Amino acid sequence: MMTLRPANHCGKADYGWLQARYSFSFGHYFDPDFMGFKTLRVLNQEVIAPQNALQPRTYPHVDILNIILKGHAEYRDSLGNTIQADEGECVRFSPRPDLSYSEQNVCPKTPLTRLQLWLNACPQQESLPLQKIAISENENKLIASPDGESQSIQLRQQIWITQIHLATNESTAITLKGKNSFLQSIHGGATLRTPKGEQLEMNCNDGAFIQDDNQVIISVNKPFRGLLIDLGEQS
Repeated sequence: MMTLRPANHCGKADYGWLQARYSFSFGHYFDPDFMGFKTLRVLNQEVIAPQNALQPRTYPHVDILNIILKGHAEYRDSLGNTIQADEGECVRFSPRPDLSYSEQNVCPKTPLTRLQLWLNACPQQESLPLQKIAISENENKLIASPDGESQSIQLRQQIWITQIHLATNESTAITLKGKNSFLQSIHGGATLRTPKGEQLEMNCNDGAFIQDDNQVIISVNKPFRGLLIDLGEQS
């Protein structure tokens, strides 16, 4: 079963210095039908104006993945530790409950555009050391996984996150590890098909819930970049 999450139905915010789109309830945006998806708690795309910052805050027991699509970010915790991330990089934080964290666009002219995911972590697992990897926008790559396989980022949950890139008129068949997945378009539209014959059309920035299918076929007419979040066997 596949269900479209159209970009124009998502939550939105525009504060001038910050523009955001929320796939699930977040901040001022609340929709009881979209409180997250299994252990995927938050999926935001945000644009932060040059030399502006998100104020320090604490976080629940989650892993946070920031994928920098454009610009340059600096992250700081309340102990004064900092890390910077550029376009084409992905950073994973396992925030400590006793620390606060801030994010700043340090570029004088370029807006910071990034995807942010919050993934519920296993309660028994404590914070992991920060990790950062490079991601080319034109590659198929495992970004994160429970065991850090293939030099991916390690997560504290049974979740596999893969970047999918397809050129004009390409298609790919993807075997899913479990019965719950979410596909987020970063750039371009796509046609999704399942072995049961179900079909779904996605536009740029749309999302799609994929449930109770072990395979999805993705076909495109124009270049496509997407994020497949495979949530395994979570019920």
